Amino acid sequence: MESWFLGRGCAIASTHLYRGDPLPALADFDWLVVMGGGMSVNDERELPWLVPEKALVRSAIVAGKHVLGVCLGAQMIASALGARVYKNAVKEIGWWKLMREPGAAEHPLGAALPDGIEVFHWHGETFDLPAGAVRLARSEACLNQAIAVGPRVLGLQFHLETTEASARELIAGSAGDLVSPGPFVQTPEAMLAQPARFAALSTRMAALLAALAAC
Repeated sequence: MESWFLGRGCAIASTHLYRGDPLPALADFDWLVVMGGGMSVNDERELPWLVPEKALVRSAIVAGKHVLGVCLGAQMIASALGARVYKNAVKEIGWWKLMREPGAAEHPLGAALPDGIEVFHWHGETFDLPAGAVRLARSEACLNQAIAVGPRVLGLQFHLETTEASARELIAGSAGDLVSPGPFVQTPEAMLAQPARFAALSTRMAALLAALAAC
């Protein structure tokens, strides 16, 4: 995503809460992008910074900021809006297709998400649809794959930002997630078998960011 933002003259700041970085003030940004991680949004006791992070996400949504949540970030949006986050029936890791919801193409963000596209997944939890949210896409393994809250808030349970290099790092760093394979968990070899898939993800990510920016 960085190249897309920089190409449009945006200034980018990163906040690493697990390192103790302070949260930005609401007035300091126009977009809030909340990324993934191996923790759960429910781990507030072990990771107390999750509490102020959720408060910031909620405040940004109320203030009308552009908010994009990816994987854990989508779950963070759901939790910040009062929805339940919990373990999915199965882990979903690897390349799996999305099914666009009927009528999703009429939503400005849903129109940028074609039916049947194959995307990269790495998650074991899911969430209920928050009040006021619209489901844009699902997969065979997980109901809420893409949600929108109005035109400026987008939650993606899947990863369009993944590159071949970051996929290799994820496989190496989160190998424990692959120890107990399931029907929707691919092998590292299968995930890396077609490098051209990652370029297609980048193109789709750019289209979604453009749709979000236009709202």
